[in-house]
Amino acid sequence: MKSITILGSTGSIGTNTLDIVQRFPDDFRVIGLTGGSNVEKLETQIRSFKPRAVAVSAESSAAMLRKRCSDLPIEILVGEEGIAHVAAMPGAELVISAIVGAAGLVPTLAAIRSGKHIALANKEPMVMAGKLMQAEAREHGVRIFPVDSEHSAIFQSLEGHRLEDVRRLILTASGGALWTLTKEQLQNVTPERALQHPNWKMGSKITIDSATLMNKGLEVVEARWLFDISESRIDVLVHRESIIHSLVEYEDRSMIAQLGLPDMRTPISYAMRYPERMPLDLPSLDLTQVGTLTFCQPDHDRFPCLNLGYDSLRVGGTMPAAMNAANEVAVDAFLNGGIRFVEIADVIRSTMDAHVRRDITGLDDALEADRWAREKAESLVHALSR
Repeated sequence: MKSITILGSTGSIGTNTLDIVQRFPDDFRVIGLTGGSNVEKLETQIRSFKPRAVAVSAESSAAMLRKRCSDLPIEILVGEEGIAHVAAMPGAELVISAIVGAAGLVPTLAAIRSGKHIALANKEPMVMAGKLMQAEAREHGVRIFPVDSEHSAIFQSLEGHRLEDVRRLILTASGGALWTLTKEQLQNVTPERALQHPNWKMGSKITIDSATLMNKGLEVVEARWLFDISESRIDVLVHRESIIHSLVEYEDRSMIAQLGLPDMRTPISYAMRYPERMPLDLPSLDLTQVGTLTFCQPDHDRFPCLNLGYDSLRVGGTMPAAMNAANEVAVDAFLNGGIRFVEIADVIRSTMDAHVRRDITGLDDALEADRWAREKAESLVHALSR
């Protein structure tokens, strides 16, 4: 039986992970959970899976959870320190990193430094400090298994092949909720419209990232560090059906792809029990029903965020961390009515233009770039909202 900890258990990835645990109770045991402010959902998870320790971000949530779970023998911790403590807690063999955004960096690194393998669903830590993450993983004998459907597809398509034979990686993109809109129509998009993803059920932040194509920009950065390949050999194709999750092209021009219906339990389960596969009770992919698979190039004019990911890698150092922080601020502002959809890219670009790149020699460099970029992006948002 494999003992696991889930960082971000109340989100989409965390919920799907616990669904797998529930279906395979003889294979997995949950010893730690972390969550945000959804105390009611977290209490239900605690009572169902009986972890040893839980951590939440706010003291008010911790106090409420302690009261609701006073009849249970469980340790309830709070804040960044508490979440990192649960991530590094002895006994877990695998940590599922699914905290949304930059907040996942510190606990994921804590888990790596305590010698735990990582199932990485949160792309932001690799974007902010990918070189550092991989160096720490090598030092501590840890493997990082990708959970994002695109990176899992590449991981699976690389199995049994030599990295030196790879010509390029091709990440597929659904195009998000707004792909069919003109540049003029994008000017007046509401948050409600942008959250209507055609294929995937995800949290609001990642759904907006999908709509701007920033999700793909972040994934390009993540792929560079996960697979040790330069950004010049990472391409993106828009594939509206979300059936082919990504492809690898080899030097002989053959391509290997991973196909499947859009359900995150497939890549989660592969990371959880690698190298074995799990008999999931999911519908089979019927290609006769799908009929046609379509592909097209991204539109960089309507969706400029994708290029920002490539630009951040070309500059390197702290620039991807600054880009990611500005994106988080801009997306939050859009969701709360502070800026327009098309201004998300403007805030990120202006923040990147103002950022002075530094090398990342340790965690503090990434965190300082994140702090600076948030302040800069917030000032830009404030100016736009006036």
